[in-house]
Order: sequence, then structure tokens, then C-alpha cells
Amino acid sequence: MVAGGLLLLLIALDLLTGKTDEPAQTKDVNVALVPLGMPLLAGPGAIVTVILAVQHADGPGGQLSVWAAILAMHLVLWLVMRYSLLIIRVIKDGGVVLVTRLSGMLLSAIAVQQIANGVTQFIQGA
Repeated sequence: MVAGGLLLLLIALDLLTGKTDEPAQTKDVNVALVPLGMPLLAGPGAIVTVILAVQHADGPGGQLSVWAAILAMHLVLWLVMRYSLLIIRVIKDGGVVLVTRLSGMLLSAIAVQQIANGVTQFIQGA
């Protein structure tokens, strides 16, 4: 749990600071390489969150709610990707930066909570 929280915190800090490791685009970039960015949607943060949600789900109702949340997120992601150009035209560059920073702040709060929970469980188990 602590390791997952640390990975999540690193991602959140990248979003907060606005630092990206992506190279500048050139004319020679192959469009077929775009799907390589898709693992960011199911990266360490998403995986750790699903694992923790499944662990904390009580009974079939809890499991069903986790699956419903996963399906709802798939729907939201599809809608956002489908209408992303329209969304970007509406919120412009400043809005994109604002949403990125807010996402980073929320993600960092979740990451710190996961780290604290992991440390607490480690201390109680020792």
C-alpha cells in the first residue's frame, strides 16, 4: 500500500508541477505510436486504487459497487475522449492547466492517505 501510494504521489507531483518527460513532437512521429500512451489510464495509480477498493469491499454488494464504479469510469473516459476536442475548445489552454493542477492536488491527497494507511497497518501488524 505504501509503495502504491508513493507511485501515485510521484504521478501527482508531476501533474502539480507541470513537468512532462514527453519529447517535443516532430513531423516524423508515427501516429500509430499514440496507443502507447494508453497505459497512463491504467497505470499504477489506477491499479492500486482498484486493488484497495476490492480489498475493502464487503460481500457481493461491495464487489458489485466496485464493478459498477469501474464501468462508470469507462463510460466517463469514453465520453471525455470522444468529445475531447470540443472540451479543449471550450476550456482553452488555461482551463487544461487548471484541470491538470486540480487533478494533481486531489491525487496527491489520495496518495498521502494511502501512504498513511499503509504505515498505520504496518505498525499495527508489527
